[in-house]
Amino acid sequence: MAKTSIHPIYVIAGKEQALAKKQYHDLLDRLLPADQHATGLWVTDSKAQIDEVLDEVRTLPFLTDRRVVVVQEADEFITRHRPLLETYFDKPCASGVLILMAASFPSNTKLAKKLKQVGELINITPPKPWQLPAHMTQYVKQAFDKTLARDAAQLLVDLTGDDVTRLYSEAEKLVVFVDEKRNISIQDVEALVGHNRVFGVFEVIDAMVAGQTGTALQRLRNMFAEDKNAQYTVVGAFAFHVRKMFNAKAMLNQGKNIPEVTKALRIWGKTDLFYAQIRKVSLEQISRIIQQLANIDHQIKTGQTRPEVAIEQLVLNA
Repeated sequence: MAKTSIHPIYVIAGKEQALAKKQYHDLLDRLLPADQHATGLWVTDSKAQIDEVLDEVRTLPFLTDRRVVVVQEADEFITRHRPLLETYFDKPCASGVLILMAASFPSNTKLAKKLKQVGELINITPPKPWQLPAHMTQYVKQAFDKTLARDAAQLLVDLTGDDVTRLYSEAEKLVVFVDEKRNISIQDVEALVGHNRVFGVFEVIDAMVAGQTGTALQRLRNMFAEDKNAQYTVVGAFAFHVRKMFNAKAMLNQGKNIPEVTKALRIWGKTDLFYAQIRKVSLEQISRIIQQLANIDHQIKTGQTRPEVAIEQLVLNA
Protein backbone atom coordinates (compact mmCIF):
# COMPACT_ATOMS: atom_id res chain seq x y z
CA MET A 1 0.00 0.00 0.00
CA ALA A 2 1.31 3.42 -0.92
CA LYS A 3 1.77 5.82 1.93
CA THR A 4 -0.35 8.43 0.14
CA SER A 5 -3.38 6.13 -0.21
CA ILE A 6 -6.31 6.39 2.17
CA HIS A 7 -6.99 3.28 4.24
CA PRO A 8 -10.35 2.38 5.79
CA ILE A 9 -8.78 1.70 9.20
CA TYR A 10 -5.96 3.31 11.17
CA VAL A 11 -4.64 2.45 14.61
CA ILE A 12 -2.50 5.02 16.41
CA ALA A 13 -0.71 3.19 19.23
CA GLY A 14 1.51 4.65 21.93
CA LYS A 15 1.51 5.92 25.50
CA GLU A 16 3.01 9.34 24.73
CA GLN A 17 -0.18 11.39 24.45
CA ALA A 18 1.41 14.51 22.99
CA LEU A 19 3.00 12.54 20.14
CA ALA A 20 -0.19 10.55 19.58
CA LYS A 21 -2.20 13.75 19.40
CA LYS A 22 0.21 15.21 16.84
CA GLN A 23 0.03 12.06 14.70
CA TYR A 24 -3.76 12.14 14.94
CA HIS A 25 -3.98 15.74 13.74
CA ASP A 26 -1.50 15.06 10.92
CA LEU A 27 -3.60 12.07 9.83
CA LEU A 28 -6.84 14.03 10.08
CA ASP A 29 -5.39 16.76 7.87
CA ARG A 30 -4.80 14.09 5.21
CA LEU A 31 -8.25 12.58 5.53
CA LEU A 32 -10.59 15.52 5.88
CA PRO A 33 -10.33 19.29 5.27
CA ALA A 34 -10.97 21.40 8.37
CA ASP A 35 -14.16 22.89 6.91
CA GLN A 36 -15.64 19.37 6.66
CA HIS A 37 -15.09 18.40 10.29
CA ALA A 38 -18.53 19.57 11.40
CA THR A 39 -20.35 17.08 9.16
CA GLY A 40 -17.69 14.49 8.35
CA LEU A 41 -16.01 13.81 11.72
CA TRP A 42 -17.41 11.88 14.68
CA VAL A 43 -15.29 11.40 17.83
CA THR A 44 -16.04 9.19 20.81
CA ASP A 45 -14.19 7.24 23.51
CA SER A 46 -13.94 3.74 24.97
CA LYS A 47 -17.41 3.92 26.50
CA ALA A 48 -19.01 3.84 23.05
CA GLN A 49 -20.85 0.74 21.89
CA ILE A 50 -19.58 -1.13 18.85
CA ASP A 51 -22.88 -0.91 16.94
CA GLU A 52 -22.95 2.85 17.45
CA VAL A 53 -19.37 3.23 16.15
CA LEU A 54 -19.91 0.99 13.11
CA ASP A 55 -23.21 2.69 12.25
CA GLU A 56 -21.37 6.02 12.25
CA VAL A 57 -18.50 4.81 10.06
CA ARG A 58 -20.98 3.23 7.62
CA THR A 59 -23.02 6.42 7.34
CA LEU A 60 -22.66 7.77 3.82
CA PRO A 61 -20.70 11.06 3.74
CA PHE A 62 -22.82 14.15 3.10
CA LEU A 63 -21.06 17.15 1.55
CA THR A 64 -17.71 15.73 2.71
CA ASP A 65 -14.91 13.73 1.10
CA ARG A 66 -15.47 10.84 3.51
CA ARG A 67 -16.83 9.91 6.91
CA VAL A 68 -14.16 9.74 9.66
CA VAL A 69 -14.93 8.08 13.00
CA VAL A 70 -12.43 8.26 15.88
CA VAL A 71 -12.37 6.21 19.08
CA GLN A 72 -9.99 7.82 21.56
CA GLU A 73 -8.45 5.92 24.52
CA ALA A 74 -9.67 2.82 22.71
CA ASP A 75 -7.87 0.05 24.65
CA GLU A 76 -10.93 -0.96 26.63
CA PHE A 77 -13.14 -0.59 23.56
CA ILE A 78 -10.89 -2.93 21.57
CA THR A 79 -10.77 -5.50 24.37
CA ARG A 80 -14.53 -5.44 24.87
CA HIS A 81 -15.45 -5.68 21.19
CA ARG A 82 -12.53 -7.63 19.73
CA PRO A 83 -14.59 -10.36 17.93
CA LEU A 84 -16.87 -7.82 16.21
CA LEU A 85 -13.89 -5.65 15.28
CA GLU A 86 -12.19 -8.69 13.75
CA THR A 87 -15.31 -9.24 11.64
CA TYR A 88 -15.36 -5.60 10.59
CA PHE A 89 -11.66 -5.69 9.69
CA ASP A 90 -12.47 -8.53 7.26
CA LYS A 91 -14.73 -6.22 5.27
CA PRO A 92 -14.41 -2.57 6.26
CA CYS A 93 -16.71 0.14 4.91
CA ALA A 94 -15.39 1.70 1.70
CA SER A 95 -16.87 5.15 2.30
CA GLY A 96 -15.68 5.67 5.88
CA VAL A 97 -12.47 5.69 7.88
CA LEU A 98 -12.18 4.25 11.38
CA ILE A 99 -9.37 5.54 13.62
CA LEU A 100 -8.60 3.73 16.87
CA MET A 101 -6.26 5.48 19.33
CA ALA A 102 -4.80 3.11 21.93
CA ALA A 103 -1.92 2.99 24.38
CA SER A 104 -0.87 -0.37 22.94
CA PHE A 105 -1.75 -2.63 20.02
CA PRO A 106 0.14 -5.94 20.32
CA SER A 107 1.35 -7.30 17.00
CA ASN A 108 0.65 -10.95 17.88
CA THR A 109 -3.15 -10.58 17.96
CA LYS A 110 -5.53 -11.64 15.22
CA LEU A 111 -6.75 -8.03 14.98
CA ALA A 112 -3.23 -6.73 14.38
CA LYS A 113 -2.63 -9.31 11.65
CA LYS A 114 -5.89 -8.37 9.93
CA LEU A 115 -4.97 -4.67 10.13
CA LYS A 116 -1.90 -5.29 7.97
CA GLN A 117 -4.21 -6.34 5.14
CA VAL A 118 -6.68 -3.45 5.27
CA GLY A 119 -5.18 -0.52 7.17
CA GLU A 120 -2.20 1.09 8.79
CA LEU A 121 -0.64 0.95 12.23
CA ILE A 122 0.96 4.22 13.33
CA ASN A 123 3.29 3.35 16.20
CA ILE A 124 4.26 6.18 18.51
CA THR A 125 7.95 5.90 19.34
CA PRO A 126 9.19 8.65 21.67
CA PRO A 127 12.54 10.14 20.67
CA LYS A 128 15.60 9.05 22.62
CA PRO A 129 16.90 11.62 25.13
CA TRP A 130 19.78 12.63 22.84
CA GLN A 131 17.32 13.13 19.95
CA LEU A 132 15.06 15.51 21.86
CA PRO A 133 16.72 18.85 20.93
CA ALA A 134 16.46 18.08 17.20
CA HIS A 135 12.93 16.75 17.71
CA MET A 136 11.84 19.95 19.46
CA THR A 137 13.38 22.11 16.74
CA GLN A 138 11.41 20.14 14.16
CA TYR A 139 8.20 20.25 16.21
CA VAL A 140 8.30 24.03 16.67
CA LYS A 141 8.89 24.48 12.94
CA GLN A 142 6.07 22.18 11.89
CA ALA A 143 3.52 23.23 14.51
CA PHE A 144 4.18 26.97 14.71
CA ASP A 145 6.38 27.83 11.73
CA LYS A 146 9.02 29.27 14.04
CA THR A 147 12.72 28.46 14.33
CA LEU A 148 13.92 27.12 17.66
CA ALA A 149 17.71 27.51 17.71
CA ARG A 150 19.60 24.29 18.44
CA ASP A 151 21.28 25.67 21.57
CA ALA A 152 17.89 26.96 22.73
CA ALA A 153 16.36 23.51 22.16
CA GLN A 154 19.16 21.89 24.17
CA LEU A 155 18.63 24.31 27.06
CA LEU A 156 14.87 23.70 26.93
CA VAL A 157 15.46 19.96 27.28
CA ASP A 158 18.05 20.47 30.04
CA LEU A 159 15.64 22.57 32.08
CA THR A 160 12.42 20.68 31.39
CA GLY A 161 13.50 17.05 31.23
CA ASP A 162 12.74 14.36 28.69
CA ASP A 163 8.95 14.16 28.98
CA VAL A 164 7.66 15.09 25.52
CA THR A 165 4.27 16.31 26.75
CA ARG A 166 5.89 18.84 29.10
CA LEU A 167 8.38 19.87 26.40
CA TYR A 168 5.51 20.56 24.02
CA SER A 169 3.78 22.61 26.71
CA GLU A 170 6.91 24.69 27.35
CA ALA A 171 7.39 25.15 23.59
CA GLU A 172 3.85 26.49 23.27
CA LYS A 173 4.53 28.97 26.07
CA LEU A 174 7.69 30.07 24.27
CA VAL A 175 5.76 30.64 21.05
CA VAL A 176 3.33 32.93 22.89
CA PHE A 177 6.23 34.61 24.71
CA VAL A 178 8.13 35.58 21.55
CA ASP A 179 4.90 36.76 19.89
CA GLU A 180 5.63 37.79 16.29
CA LYS A 181 9.33 36.93 16.37
CA ARG A 182 10.18 34.17 13.91
CA ASN A 183 13.16 32.84 15.87
CA ILE A 184 13.26 31.51 19.44
CA SER A 185 16.69 32.08 20.95
CA ILE A 186 18.51 30.72 23.96
CA GLN A 187 17.87 34.08 25.64
CA ASP A 188 14.11 33.49 25.26
CA VAL A 189 14.41 30.08 26.92
CA GLU A 190 16.54 31.58 29.69
CA ALA A 191 13.99 34.34 30.29
CA LEU A 192 10.84 32.22 30.27
CA VAL A 193 11.84 28.72 31.36
CA GLY A 194 15.21 29.04 33.01
CA HIS A 195 14.98 31.95 35.42
CA ASN A 196 12.82 30.55 38.20
CA ARG A 197 14.00 26.95 37.94
CA VAL A 198 17.72 27.66 37.71
CA PHE A 199 17.77 30.26 40.44
CA GLY A 200 15.59 28.10 42.67
CA VAL A 201 18.12 25.29 42.30
CA PHE A 202 20.98 27.77 42.71
CA GLU A 203 19.66 28.80 46.12
CA VAL A 204 19.24 25.19 47.25
CA ILE A 205 22.76 24.21 46.19
CA ASP A 206 24.20 27.39 47.67
CA ALA A 207 22.84 26.38 51.07
CA MET A 208 24.02 22.79 50.55
CA VAL A 209 27.65 23.72 49.89
CA ALA A 210 27.57 26.14 52.82
CA GLY A 211 26.54 23.25 55.09
CA GLN A 212 23.14 24.83 55.83
CA THR A 213 21.05 21.69 55.43
CA GLY A 214 17.92 23.09 57.08
CA THR A 215 17.94 26.16 54.84
CA ALA A 216 18.54 24.00 51.76
CA LEU A 217 15.57 21.78 52.62
CA GLN A 218 13.30 24.78 53.19
CA ARG A 219 14.29 26.32 49.87
CA LEU A 220 13.72 22.99 48.14
CA ARG A 221 10.24 22.65 49.65
CA ASN A 222 9.47 26.19 48.56
CA MET A 223 10.36 25.18 44.99
CA PHE A 224 7.85 22.35 45.09
CA ALA A 225 5.19 24.58 46.67
CA GLU A 226 5.60 27.40 44.17
CA ASP A 227 6.01 25.40 40.95
CA LYS A 228 3.43 22.69 40.21
CA ASN A 229 5.79 21.23 37.58
CA ALA A 230 8.77 21.05 39.93
CA GLN A 231 8.34 17.33 40.60
CA TYR A 232 8.87 16.71 36.88
CA THR A 233 11.66 19.22 36.26
CA VAL A 234 13.67 19.38 39.47
CA VAL A 235 16.14 16.61 38.62
CA GLY A 236 16.83 18.10 35.19
CA ALA A 237 17.26 21.58 36.67
CA PHE A 238 19.67 20.27 39.33
CA ALA A 239 21.64 18.31 36.72
CA PHE A 240 21.81 21.35 34.44
CA HIS A 241 23.22 23.56 37.20
CA VAL A 242 25.62 20.97 38.62
CA ARG A 243 27.03 20.17 35.16
CA LYS A 244 27.64 23.87 34.68
CA MET A 245 29.42 23.96 38.03
CA PHE A 246 31.60 21.00 36.98
CA ASN A 247 32.51 22.52 33.61
CA ALA A 248 33.27 25.92 35.14
CA LYS A 249 35.44 24.36 37.86
CA ALA A 250 37.32 22.27 35.28
CA MET A 251 37.94 25.28 33.02
CA LEU A 252 39.20 27.38 35.92
CA ASN A 253 41.51 24.56 36.97
CA GLN A 254 42.86 24.51 33.42
CA GLY A 255 43.83 28.19 33.72
CA LYS A 256 40.86 29.84 31.99
CA ASN A 257 39.84 33.18 33.45
CA ILE A 258 36.37 34.03 34.74
CA PRO A 259 35.25 36.14 31.73
CA GLU A 260 36.24 33.29 29.38
CA VAL A 261 34.33 30.72 31.43
CA THR A 262 31.31 32.98 31.81
CA LYS A 263 31.07 33.52 28.06
CA ALA A 264 31.74 29.90 27.09
CA LEU A 265 29.21 28.42 29.52
CA ARG A 266 26.62 31.23 29.22
CA ILE A 267 26.53 31.88 32.95
CA TRP A 268 24.00 34.61 33.56
CA GLY A 269 22.59 36.39 36.59
CA LYS A 270 24.34 35.95 39.91
CA THR A 271 27.79 35.31 38.46
CA ASP A 272 29.71 36.45 41.56
CA LEU A 273 27.69 34.10 43.74
CA PHE A 274 28.10 31.29 41.22
CA TYR A 275 31.90 31.51 41.34
CA ALA A 276 31.84 31.85 45.12
CA GLN A 277 29.75 28.68 45.16
CA ILE A 278 32.11 26.57 43.09
CA ARG A 279 35.12 27.70 45.13
CA LYS A 280 33.57 25.87 48.10
CA VAL A 281 33.50 22.46 46.41
CA SER A 282 35.97 20.22 44.60
CA LEU A 283 35.57 18.56 41.21
CA GLU A 284 35.29 15.25 43.03
CA GLN A 285 32.38 16.50 45.14
CA ILE A 286 30.58 17.85 42.09
CA SER A 287 31.17 14.56 40.26
CA ARG A 288 29.57 12.65 43.13
CA ILE A 289 26.49 14.86 42.96
CA ILE A 290 26.23 14.29 39.19
CA GLN A 291 26.39 10.53 39.75
CA GLN A 292 23.78 10.73 42.50
CA LEU A 293 21.48 12.69 40.18
CA ALA A 294 21.90 10.05 37.46
CA ASN A 295 20.94 7.36 39.98
CA ILE A 296 17.97 9.41 41.16
CA ASP A 297 16.78 9.88 37.59
CA HIS A 298 16.91 6.11 37.02
CA GLN A 299 15.07 5.38 40.27
CA ILE A 300 12.31 7.87 39.43
CA LYS A 301 11.82 6.47 35.93
CA THR A 302 11.64 2.92 37.25
CA GLY A 303 9.17 3.82 40.00
CA GLN A 304 11.56 3.23 42.89
CA THR A 305 11.21 6.69 44.38
CA ARG A 306 9.47 10.06 44.05
CA PRO A 307 11.37 13.21 42.93
CA GLU A 308 10.67 15.23 46.08
CA VAL A 309 11.83 12.38 48.34
CA ALA A 310 14.95 11.63 46.29
CA ILE A 311 16.11 15.25 46.10
CA GLU A 312 15.53 15.75 49.84
CA GLN A 313 17.76 12.72 50.47
CA LEU A 314 20.39 14.24 48.16
CA VAL A 315 20.34 17.44 50.23
CA LEU A 316 20.48 15.54 53.52
CA ASN A 317 23.44 13.42 52.36
CA ALA A 318 25.43 16.29 50.87
